[in-house]
Order: sequence, then C-alpha cells, then structure tokens
Amino acid sequence: MDEVFAASYSLVSVFFSLAFTVVILVGMWKVYVKAGKPGWACIVPFYNSYCLFDMTFGNGWLFLLTFVPCVNFVMMILVYVKLAKAFGKGGGYAVGLIFLPVIFIPMLGFGDAQYLGVPNAQ
Repeated sequence: MDEVFAASYSLVSVFFSLAFTVVILVGMWKVYVKAGKPGWACIVPFYNSYCLFDMTFGNGWLFLLTFVPCVNFVMMILVYVKLAKAFGKGGGYAVGLIFLPVIFIPMLGFGDAQYLGVPNAQ
C-alpha cells in the first residue's frame, strides 16, 4: 500500500509542477510580447535572461551577474522589482512576483498592464 501511495503522490507532484511551469511559461511569453521581445525568447536558455534584464535594466549583459554566488539572489529580486515598475506596478506587485510568480506573472501577461519601458532610464 505504501508503494501505491508513494507512486500516486509522485504522479500528482509531477502533474502540479508541470502545470505551474506551463502557466508561468505562457504568462512570461505574453510579458515578453508586451515588451516588444519575441515570445519564444522566454524558452531559450540564457537568451531569456538576457531579454529579461534588457527589459528591466536596459542592459541585457547584466544577466551575467546571476552567475556570481549571493549576487544572483539580489539581482533576481531587483529584476522582479524593476519588472513591476516597467509595467507601471508598485512594490506590492513586486512582492507578489517574488513570492507567487505562478499567479502574478500570468496576471502581468494577460492583464491590461502596458510595458512603459526601462524604469529610471535617462
């Protein structure tokens, strides 16, 4: 009986993980399109980070900082904060992007928010 429970638990876990991944992927696709980037860019490794940093910082090459330990954690928080600002959202929305991306990324992609450009750009 324990083997059946473990197998069904694993199957349910895989199903929910896959569902969350698809929801985030479709939401990010829409976010990229709103920002004028190709939607397929969100599924290409490294290029997706380059595009995300280009949308938020104006310099895509800053994504290389995510390879530095400890700095990567801070940079990804900054990316989500700047992503919220780039779409005209506030700090509360940024907190939602950080802690509940499966909800807030699709809201950003499918909602009425418009890409305003790189925040604090001169």
